Amino acid sequence: MTDLLNKAYDSEDFRKLGHEIVDLLADYLQSQKMGKEKKVLPWQNPDNLLSKYQNDFKNNKNQNIKNFYAELLNDSIHIYNPNYMGHQVCPPLPISAIAELFNSLLNNGQAIYEMGPAANVMERIIIEWISAKFNYPKEAFGILTSGGSIGNLTALLAARQSQTQYDAWEKGSKKQFAIMVSEQAHYSVSRAVKIMGWGEQGIIQLPVDKNFRVDPNYLEKRYKEAIDKNIQVIAVVANVCNTATGSFDPIEKMADFCEKYKIWLHADAAHGGAAIFLEKYKHLLKGIDRADSIVLDFHKMMMNSALTTAVLFKEGNKSYETFSQKASYLLKGKQAYEWYNSANRSLECTKYWMSLKIYSIIKAYGEDIFKDYVETTFHIASTFAKIIKKENDFELALEPESNIVCFRFNPENKNLSSAELSTLNADKRKKLTEDGHFYIVQTDLSEETWLRVTLMNPFTTEKNIKEMLNALRRI
Repeated sequence: MTDLLNKAYDSEDFRKLGHEIVDLLADYLQSQKMGKEKKVLPWQNPDNLLSKYQNDFKNNKNQNIKNFYAELLNDSIHIYNPNYMGHQVCPPLPISAIAELFNSLLNNGQAIYEMGPAANVMERIIIEWISAKFNYPKEAFGILTSGGSIGNLTALLAARQSQTQYDAWEKGSKKQFAIMVSEQAHYSVSRAVKIMGWGEQGIIQLPVDKNFRVDPNYLEKRYKEAIDKNIQVIAVVANVCNTATGSFDPIEKMADFCEKYKIWLHADAAHGGAAIFLEKYKHLLKGIDRADSIVLDFHKMMMNSALTTAVLFKEGNKSYETFSQKASYLLKGKQAYEWYNSANRSLECTKYWMSLKIYSIIKAYGEDIFKDYVETTFHIASTFAKIIKKENDFELALEPESNIVCFRFNPENKNLSSAELSTLNADKRKKLTEDGHFYIVQTDLSEETWLRVTLMNPFTTEKNIKEMLNALRRI
């Protein structure tokens, strides 16, 4: 072994650097959550930032790593800052980062038990725990995977397997398949359909009501239209909740329809599923236990660092049948159906030990930490909406059901058209982003541009909200 390799693996060097980086990150965490750092996003021109790191990369030897990481902090968006109100990305609990460090050093994959014994055992425990929260039966099972996009694809592949008697996977199929989904569904659902080769015809959009929930009156109509076109509808997807507005689809009515026609019901609960932890919000998820599959992102409303997603199947055997194929160098015969060998149930082979972060949080704080987080973030969204309703120059798109709020600036006595309001709000959002003191996003609702916040930071207060609104006014 070379001297360089010996040094790179030196445990004392690791200990020293580890202490320095933890100190750096702890100081960063404290300054951000207290709002001492004013800018959420240190905006830079993308080409300028690229040039900076291209030059840095050329000098890639014998650098001070602590200084390098400190510089990266300066060039990154700050999720822990209370003025961060943008995308559905949570400020992860610090213990999640500790679990990441532990995981990265051990580097245990989960394809087969012997390569990840504790990892496979721990994943089963977490899957059984979260399945029970959704009132799934004991025979339910599932997997953890890297994000909601892969999660939705995995669930819809299982739906295809179940609904087509496995012909599509083993033999291919010339028949046109489709799913029915809200026009407000996350793009990962339509992407999954296109990955499976069904094209635009494979996506049957369901209109929404004034609160941007699926209008169940269209289920029969769209289904019969598909039959007339010789299209086989294999699944219906319910938003729990949708990304744009945080609205929850009527799961019960969608489940009634699916049971009537023996169609797979998939609940995309990537964001809203965590509401199951609070009695006061469980009504939003009424009927989710009737879904054939559920996707839940732990990195959204459960304070995990990205990416960790549960894919749950009401009939546990569907977890095994999604990716039925032979891999002689990994799994043979009965091994393909052994719970502790996860490769045959996942798109991933060298699968990350995702369960460690969730398990660590529960060991450290108990599951009430999830209830506290959902309650805190949903409450600040409700507060946000109340503030907007008291302002004469702002308006709500709809009453929020979750921690997502859509609103816009609408100056008094201007009588601006819909198009003018859209342009005005998009321009204000762009300037606010480049200023960097606040971070929010925008969305299109009924062909109009609205501003949108997802209040993921439990340290965001009414004061932060009012300061952000005043900043929008000044722009």
